[in-house]
Amino acid sequence: MNDHAKVKQWLEENKQRGTRLLQQLVQEGSIRGNESSAQAVIIEKCRKLGLTLDIWEIGKEQLIKHPAFCSDRKDFSGNPNVVAVLKGTGGGRSVILNGHIDVVPEGDRNDWEHDPFSGRIEDGKLFGRGSTDMKGGTVSLLLAMEAIIAIGIKLKGDVIFQSVIEEESGGAGTLAAVLRGYSADGAIIPEPTNMKLFPKQQGSMWFRISVKGRSAHGGTRYEGVNAIEKAMYVMTKLQELEKLRNLNIEDPLYSKIPIPIPINIGKIYSGEWPSSVPDIAVIEGRMGVAPDEEMKSAEKELEDCLKEAAQNDPWLKKNPPQVEWFGGRWLPGDLEQDHPLMTVLSESFETVKGKQPAVEASPWGTDGGILSKVGNTPVVVFGPGVTEAAHDVNEFISLEEVFDAAEIIALAILEWCGTNQGEGK
Repeated sequence: MNDHAKVKQWLEENKQRGTRLLQQLVQEGSIRGNESSAQAVIIEKCRKLGLTLDIWEIGKEQLIKHPAFCSDRKDFSGNPNVVAVLKGTGGGRSVILNGHIDVVPEGDRNDWEHDPFSGRIEDGKLFGRGSTDMKGGTVSLLLAMEAIIAIGIKLKGDVIFQSVIEEESGGAGTLAAVLRGYSADGAIIPEPTNMKLFPKQQGSMWFRISVKGRSAHGGTRYEGVNAIEKAMYVMTKLQELEKLRNLNIEDPLYSKIPIPIPINIGKIYSGEWPSSVPDIAVIEGRMGVAPDEEMKSAEKELEDCLKEAAQNDPWLKKNPPQVEWFGGRWLPGDLEQDHPLMTVLSESFETVKGKQPAVEASPWGTDGGILSKVGNTPVVVFGPGVTEAAHDVNEFISLEEVFDAAEIIALAILEWCGTNQGEGK
């Protein structure tokens, strides 16, 4: 029996254990600031696998002062990063398997059919916040490693498993791991890609635009300047900028994505009294960044758009909108389609699924930009889960995909790292 057959058989025989692990992780609701209980499950699993563990609390000065650091959270105590290493015998390529343990809030629980942290299983799907984004992918990584360990295969290259915090808020956990010295010849991030391969990832950043007006009584509103109306004008200009920026995207990997790099208005607030003309309106949103684009360049385009808008409006010319870049920020990622890591993953996918994988660009940000741009580690994003289920109510993941992804990733590890039984699968 060859290595692939052994991996496949082990995964088939251990589906119940793998499913239970995912259920445990989902039941430990690891919303930002409460990641510790889920990390405890990860730590216990890695200890049982005999991996070399590195557990630490992030947030030292080196991290917070780094140009790529972006978080409004400065206290990370009690919620550690976890890195576990399967040491190779030497002479092979190393790989980082990067997953984030933090999940977004569940929202209105009344919108959920079941408790959002139930881990309920129905019709081959496991439900719960974080099931698809991205605890399902994390379990695929752990199962891939466990299968290799259990059947006694010795790898040449190191496998560096990472369970990081803070991905949903800008990637501080992965940045901390990079600054701690973790890098590799390649990396796989199992975000929910619908089992597609993403060699390129959109970057993104949050903005806050303050638009000034002049207050007045609502009965004589003509004596004031309505900040909401001026904000509407600004938002129209942002929509025009979005259209212009996307006309310049010719990458075929974005051919199936209607808006490759969106500018989204996520929040607007203004006014204190219905009978008063508001004197300030604040717009908050998210700006998409192309895989090959510099963050500063994207910032300048939006800032120039606001300046141009102000020049064409007498009031805004005297009272220009003020922009602030705040909160979440995700660096874009860009890997050549013919990179060896892409080749290895594609061949492993074809071996397991009997067809070639779909290759696209990510429509959202990941920690891949930090690993590639700061850590100089080539990254492919590939994992189980329906993209549309992430952050949604009744979030779920197909258990079959979790195990398929584990099999594909295990074969890719064998090929990438090399084995003492001989090269290849």
